[in-house]
This record gives sequence, C-alpha cells and structure tokens, in this order.
Amino acid sequence: MSKKLFILDTNVLMHDPSCLFRFQEHDIFLPMTVLEELDHGKKGVSEVARNVRQVSRFLDEMMAGRSREEIEAGLQLPMPSSGLRENDRLERGRIFFQTSKREHSLPDFLPGQTPDNNILGVSMALQKECGEKPVILVSKDINMRIKAAVLGLRSEDYHSDKVLDDVDLLYQGKTELAADFWDSHSKDVESWQEQGRTFYQVKGPDLADWYPNQCVYMEDESGFEALVRKVKEDSATIELANDYRSPKHGVWGIGARNREQNIALNMLMDPDLDFVTLLGTAGTGKTLLTLAAGLTQVLDQNIYSEIIMTRVTVPVGQDIGFLPGTEEEKMTPWMGALMDNLEVLAQPEGGSWGRAATDDLLKSRIRIHSLNFMRGRTFLNKYIIIDEAQNLTPKQMKTLITRAGPGTKMICLGNIAQIDTPYLTETTSGLTYVVDHFKSWDHSGHITLLRGERSRLADYANEVL
Repeated sequence: MSKKLFILDTNVLMHDPSCLFRFQEHDIFLPMTVLEELDHGKKGVSEVARNVRQVSRFLDEMMAGRSREEIEAGLQLPMPSSGLRENDRLERGRIFFQTSKREHSLPDFLPGQTPDNNILGVSMALQKECGEKPVILVSKDINMRIKAAVLGLRSEDYHSDKVLDDVDLLYQGKTELAADFWDSHSKDVESWQEQGRTFYQVKGPDLADWYPNQCVYMEDESGFEALVRKVKEDSATIELANDYRSPKHGVWGIGARNREQNIALNMLMDPDLDFVTLLGTAGTGKTLLTLAAGLTQVLDQNIYSEIIMTRVTVPVGQDIGFLPGTEEEKMTPWMGALMDNLEVLAQPEGGSWGRAATDDLLKSRIRIHSLNFMRGRTFLNKYIIIDEAQNLTPKQMKTLITRAGPGTKMICLGNIAQIDTPYLTETTSGLTYVVDHFKSWDHSGHITLLRGERSRLADYANEVL
C-alpha cells in the first residue's frame, strides 16, 4: 500500500487527541491555521479544551530538542504505550508542520481568508507538490468536506473512533433459541436449584457466541427466558429469569410489560452486576424501570445508600442561558424525566399529605449532579444513573465510569437515534462504545428495549415520524 498524506482539520484533533497515532504508516500534515485554532481553543474547563491541551502536550513532546531542519524533514510519530488496537501497532509515519507559505490561488467563488479556506488552500498546494502521492483532507465538518469536493480535493470523515462499521451490528443483549434447542442439547443438560434460583448447564459448539448475562429465550408457549451466567468454550451456565410481569412480583409497584423490560429488571435488581446499559427509543421504560429498581434497593433492601442521577446538558433547541441557584437547582430543568417518573412512582395512600411525605422521602435519597464536577470524585455504595448517555463521547464515558467505588452500581440509559452532540454519530457515541466493550465482562449486562409502552400516541409517532 502506498503512503498517503493526511491533512488534519482542527475539529479532528479537538474530537480525538490520540488521532495523531491512528494513521499507522501514513504521514500527517498540520497547517499553521490548525495550530492557531488550537491555541484559541485551549482555555476553559470543557472537554474540547482539555482535548486541545492534550494535543498540545503530544506535539510538545514530539518537538522537544528537535532542530528546525528535523522539523522540516518531518518527525517520526512515536508509538504510544497503550490505548491502541493491535492493528495500529505497525510502522509509524511522519508528522509535518507548515514551515513556509504555500502558494495557492483559491477560486474567485471561494473568497475571504477564513480558517477553513486557508486549510483548503494549503491542501490544494500540497496536492500539486506531492504529485502521485494521495493527499486527503480529514475533517469532521461536513461543509468542509463538501467544499473540498467542489475544489477537486479528496476528503474523508475521521473514522478511527468508530466502534462498529454499522450500528445494526451493535450487541442487542439477547438471542432467540432454536425450536429444537432442548432436543439437540438434551444429552448434556444438568439442572439444579440454589437459594431459590434455577440453573441449567448446557454443552454444545454453538454456545461460544454467547456473552455473560445475555438473555436467551424461546418464542413458543413455554415462555422460556433465562440469563447466561458463565460461558466456556463448549458449555454455558444459564439461570432462569425472574418474572416481574405479575403485580405481586413488581418492583416498587412497577411490573414488566414485555420480555425486554423483564430482562432489564432482572439485570437492574441483580447486585452482582455493577454496570448495566439500557438502549431504547422514547417510551420504552428505561428511566421508569431504572428508578423503580433503584428505589427498591435503596429504601427497601438498603443495598445502596442513595441514588445519583446525572446527564449531559445538551439542549435540543436554543439554550436558555445561565441559571441561578445550587448545582441541583441548575440541573433541575434537565431532569424533567426524573420528575415525570417520580410522579408515577410516588402514589401513596393518604391524599396530598401522604404524597408530600413520599415526595420528601424520595427526594432525600436522590441526588442530582452535573457532569462538570465529576472529575476526581469517588462514589461509594451508590446507585448511579447516567441519562441520555448517547450524547457522551467515549472519553467522557470513561471519566464517569471510573468514578465508581466499591459497592456502586452504574446504569447508562440512552437512545442512539437521538444524538444532539456535534460530531458524534451512532457508531462513535460513548454509549455504543461501552456496550461493545463491556459485553464480555461477567459483571455487566445490556438489553435493547424495543416496544414503546408510554402511550398509543407515542408508539404511533415513533413508527411514522
């Protein structure tokens, strides 16, 4: 494969500081305009500002002690000590900085000296200098790629942060058993009961694709639903799932209405699972089930000391500006889902007095925190809910999950079809990232909720709009 020269737009570096090490044996070029834009974006406490400062540190380490002649000849990209996939550990390319003015003439229909136009101009000059060597502009900005195509430049989106090639390949958390599964595996089935729980051990070559805590079920009249507990090369241990559909076995008065909700409650109520992810469209019951399970384990079973709820504050429409008050008061407008679901869960007897007392009790055990103040914290024995997690980057998700201390359970909720963060897609979202990376861990579980249970209006809107 011939070497390529990739020109990086500023937004790529702001999005993923480690992108400098993702181009394997190919070369990288940084226009001076990009360095200027990085300098303007380094101040502040936002994730973007932190990423810019990290890029600056990477570049500073590469240039330490280097002469101007070495910089002009291109610096060998170092091999990072960790964080890269195996196929990234190949021969490294070089990084080139713009050290002189590149003569270029932009067309008259592209006037002005905007940063984007300067980068496009440098790209056109490099395309002429490099001859047959492919020159590719890499940008997360769709309009930048459109302008590059108009000028006859090759341009690409930054794909190295993609978790999957197609979101349809994302782990669903369940698999349907064939109708003859028990007949074909009956010779090696063992069953036993332990502390009121029913287990089966089955053997067969087709079990290697199962994951820990995956739901296995049958569509026949038996209604068989179970969770995979242990997976080996040719055998697996599965546990019969609890049935939370009956009002007698509901969780905080909430019962499951379909298979996926029932499996979700099994995972949420299992103290051995430290990390649970729930995906689903609006109205599938993600927040309601999670809160019901949390209140039961905090107030009734005393497994956790309190519930902590947080979410990224990305507005759908125009931002409403700064808000007065404490951290919880500032976060209140973002926590409408919490308040709506508490109205469903807090329905005691005793009229308005009983309701007021219940509201005070629930709110005393539920804390609302902003993501902005999570760094450096350690949460002990907490039940943490991360709502709208599809708007988090993989780096932000890592920052949050590593806050969990002993005895803490963390639940991530989201709908990857409703991403409001710029430059994030279904395949690069932090929620997609953790679902894919945690699916093989024994203490995590995932299920994708399919059926909306909010109302017939909401269900129909999801189908036709």
